[in-house]
Formats: sequence, structure tokens, C-alpha cells
Amino acid sequence: MRITFIGAAGGVVTGSCHLLEAAGKRVLLDCGMVQGGKDSDAINAKPFPFDASGIDALVLSHAHIDHIGRVPLLVKRGFTGPIFGQAATCDLLPIMLMDSAHLAEHNAELAARHGHDEIEPLYDEADVGAAQKLLHPLRYETPTEILPGITVTLHEAGHILGSALVEVTADGKTLLFTGDVGMKNTPILRDPADPPRADLILMESTYGDRNHKDRAATVAELGEIFAKAAKDGGNVVIPAFAVGRSQELLYWFAQHYDDWNMARWKIFLDSPMAARVMTVYERHEDLFDADAVKVWAGRIKPFEMPNLHVTADADDSKAINQIHGGSIIIAGSGMANGGRVRHHLANNLGNPKSHVIFVGYQADGTLGRLLVNGLKHVRMFGQELRVHAQIHTVGGLSAHADQQALLDWYKASPNHPPVALVHGENPARETLDGKLEKQFGIKVTLSQPGMTLDV
Repeated sequence: MRITFIGAAGGVVTGSCHLLEAAGKRVLLDCGMVQGGKDSDAINAKPFPFDASGIDALVLSHAHIDHIGRVPLLVKRGFTGPIFGQAATCDLLPIMLMDSAHLAEHNAELAARHGHDEIEPLYDEADVGAAQKLLHPLRYETPTEILPGITVTLHEAGHILGSALVEVTADGKTLLFTGDVGMKNTPILRDPADPPRADLILMESTYGDRNHKDRAATVAELGEIFAKAAKDGGNVVIPAFAVGRSQELLYWFAQHYDDWNMARWKIFLDSPMAARVMTVYERHEDLFDADAVKVWAGRIKPFEMPNLHVTADADDSKAINQIHGGSIIIAGSGMANGGRVRHHLANNLGNPKSHVIFVGYQADGTLGRLLVNGLKHVRMFGQELRVHAQIHTVGGLSAHADQQALLDWYKASPNHPPVALVHGENPARETLDGKLEKQFGIKVTLSQPGMTLDV
């Protein structure tokens, strides 16, 4: 068994993609899009460093774009094999990728309209449809021979709905690919499963150099921000991913509807994609944890709050910008590098009464990272804007395990195998490398694009 690192390696967080060769077959683990940075579009359009038609199968860890965003491009360039993922991941994939295709087409039209060189979208709706036909949904804890001699077992990763730790057994060896590991006690989701026995773990390291604030303290902080924002009289803008974070926020709003006085707000979920995702959540309530089951059975249900407005079209979205106070606006993208949230930021960043809350990881080069780092001027839609709004980073809501959670998760391994760190910027993975080597005395590899390891 051999693994070659392709994306989310070399100190890069996004663009997850790894090539596994075993039992005479070639299996791709994830095929994600690079996000953030001025060169990301060019990087995503590059040829794959392998023949797409020579890949026998694709296994997906979960449905975030940095893990699935180039799947239609893989199909467009010749891949015809089966695509495996947890059942909820298979339901989320077409929603996510159709949105990505629409965004790519929109950006190409904008470039042409402004006289720039013609840009060909990475893929279109037909390519997404072709990829969707190749999906094979799997259940957790159900070993499946995906190809002769190669068995895959998915375990709960606790990151988003359907996220999985991918266990691959072939040639008498076992590789475990974490995808993204979630925090214990994440709302709605079950806790990550303990790692099974393996010969090598490909382990994410997004927060390998830091720990999150306690979740209870974080939720209390959210309530305090809303109380201050209500007193200030402005809007609250929350960039949030359509899968995971948006639903978690609605969960907290419902659970604290009375003590946070949420009734005083107009709450907008300005994301047609997030609305479609909500239907997937409702189809997979069997994946919810016990606390979520109780909340969904309560008086105030997360997706049915009386003051929740789910915007259906662009006109509804534009109308929100006529409201200058008393609104909580949840919109994508989560890193503010695209989508409707940019319009809401453009209308609120200049207002000192407004608040902007970042509730997830902000990749290097994204607008979200720049604002978190204290950017005072931003150019949006041809205008120079001064940032007067109050910026908050609420890191305790992260869907990624922090340093201690990653160490605790690895500690539960029955045999403490070698680790290859992926999906982390250099400071994060280098720090986690040191912690793993010191505590467990294991060999840790810092992955690089093109690097190959024999398992």
C-alpha cells in the first residue's frame, strides 16, 4: 500500500486530495478545491498530477468544498469510477457542487462583463450531474469492499453531518484518513469515533498549535455579543458555511431563544444552499446526538423559529440591505471570500453600531482572515470601505478538533501508529508534530505535495 500526497499538504489547509495505490488499484481520497489566496483559481484549474481516467475509485471524507470541490472536474477530465461517501455526504454533495458550479459561471460572466480575458468555469451543472450518477452511499461501521482486495469502513468524524474517518484495508495493511476531526460535544453531531488499529494515520492538523475556548464559555460569549449588539442598535453579520455552522447557530438560537431574548431580532438565513441543506439534516435525524433529538422535539425548533426568514432569491437578499438595525444575518461563504455575505459586509462594515462575528477557521488570503487580523480598509465592489464595525472571533464554535482534542483522539488509538500530518498550516502542524513525538514517541511525517509513503 502506497500513499501520495497531492493537496492539503506542504502547509496548506485546503484542497484535500491523496492518492492511494493498493491491490493493483488507484483510489483517490477526497478531491477538494483550494480556497483563499490570489492564485487559488489558477491552482484549481491546473491538470491533476495523475491521469483522471486511471483512477479506479474515489472515497470522500465529507461534503465541504475543500474536500469535494474538484470532483466534477475529475469527472470532466475522464474519471468514470464509483464515488463512495457516507449517505448524508452523498445527499449534500450535489447541493454543494451545484452552488459551486453556479458561482464559477457567475464569476466568468462578471469577468467577461468587465472586459477581462475569457475565463472558462472549472465545471458546469452537467459535470455535477455526471458526478452525482457515480455516487455510492455507505453507512457508518459497515465494511465495504469497494474494489477487489480493498475494503473501506467509515467511522463518525463529528465534523459535519456525514463526515467520516476513512479506514482503508488492503494488502494486509490499514490506512486511516481522518478527513476533518470534530470536537466532542459539538451540537447536533455525535462525537468522533475512536481511531481503529491502523498502520498509518493521515491526520488533519488545522488547529494543531492552539486550543479553543471552552464551548460553554463560547456560547455565553455569543449571548453577550447579541446583547451588546441589540443595545448598539446595528445589525449582526455572521459569515457561515452552509453545511454545519449555519445549522449549529440556529440550534443555539433555539436553545437560548428566551434567555437571549432572540424574539427581538429578525433572523435571516440568507443562503438558499443552507436552506436545502436543512432538508438533508431532517432526512438524517438518525445521525443526531441525544441532545439534538431533545431540542428538535422542543417548543422552539431550530429550523422553525417564528422570526427566522430563509431568503429564497436575490431580491430577498438585496432587501435585507435596506435594514440598518435589529437583524442577525447568517450568510455564506464562511471565509467571506465569495457569496452573499460580501454584500452584507459591504453594507455593514462601515457602521460602528454593527457587529461581525467569525465563527470558523479563516484560511490565509481570505477576506475573513484579513478582517480577523485587523484590516482597517477593504475594497469591495469597486469601493474603498473603512472598517468601523466591531469584529469578533468566536473560536470555540470551530468544527475542527483543537490541539488537545487531536492529541486525546490519537491517544485512544489501540496501537499508536506513525502519523502523516495533512490539512494544516506550517506553524500548526509543526507544533502538533512536536507534541505527538514527545508524548507518544512515534514517527511523524510532515506531508509535502508529491511525497510518497509506503504503508
